[in-house]
Amino acid sequence: MSHKSWIFLVLSGLATGASLVCYFRALQMGEAARVQPVDKLSVVLVAIFSVLFLGENLTAVHWLGVALVTGGAILLAL
Repeated sequence: MSHKSWIFLVLSGLATGASLVCYFRALQMGEAARVQPVDKLSVVLVAIFSVLFLGENLTAVHWLGVALVTGGAILLAL
């Protein structure tokens, strides 16, 4: 692997670790039923950011999946 790949791999690991620390702190402070839907919306954000910043093309089936995850997160939050 290149030097650049190692740097991004380490940064990804640090970001994942920080995310989990924040997630578990949120679980300590609030109800799991309110924290979990927010966590699941990260999948939706990844899909949207991949289209906006990486130029990926999502098919209708992919957008349907994004919509279903969004709807499920909203239902869980209510």
